[in-house]
Amino acid sequence: MATLFIRRYRHILVFLLKIAVVIGINLFLSLYVIQLTYVDGNSMMPTLQDGNQLVIEKVSNTFQRYDIIVFPYPQDPNKLYIKRIIGLPNEEINIKNGAVWVDGQPLNEPIDLEEIQSLGDQEYPLRIPENMFFVMGDNRNKSIDSRYIDIGFINKSEIKGKAFLRIFPFSELGFLKSSEGTVKEKQ
Repeated sequence: MATLFIRRYRHILVFLLKIAVVIGINLFLSLYVIQLTYVDGNSMMPTLQDGNQLVIEKVSNTFQRYDIIVFPYPQDPNKLYIKRIIGLPNEEINIKNGAVWVDGQPLNEPIDLEEIQSLGDQEYPLRIPENMFFVMGDNRNKSIDSRYIDIGFINKSEIKGKAFLRIFPFSELGFLKSSEGTVKEKQ
């Protein structure tokens, strides 16, 4: 009886099996490898615009200065934030003269940004703990980021992934680079 059923409906069973495999692969990829996300707001301008759609990769476990990362907002873990890593573990961050300073030297930003007007509600200088990062939006005066206690340092274990590809708008389709700025030498 079962073999008669299988023979009669084999093409339907094969089709359902293919659908199950595709759903399984898609689920695996979205949970462990890549994820689609979109930018909501202007805190990453000029690099990212409101409405940009991005692909983040979840495989990397190493992060560098200037990587654009996605992490949950500490006050509402269902809401994801996207910011740029500015400070690395064990570094000292200061904001003075409208610029970021790392370990006593001004940070040479990889993109042209406006002078920082808001220090947030943190007390500077800040020492970044082990396995933590200091993040900021590129739109420095319109970004809620590590300068504010609500966000604070981002734990490496909380990072959901790195943004690496913009897929929308199509006119800006392309890979996002972790631009290579440097810490300026003391004069």
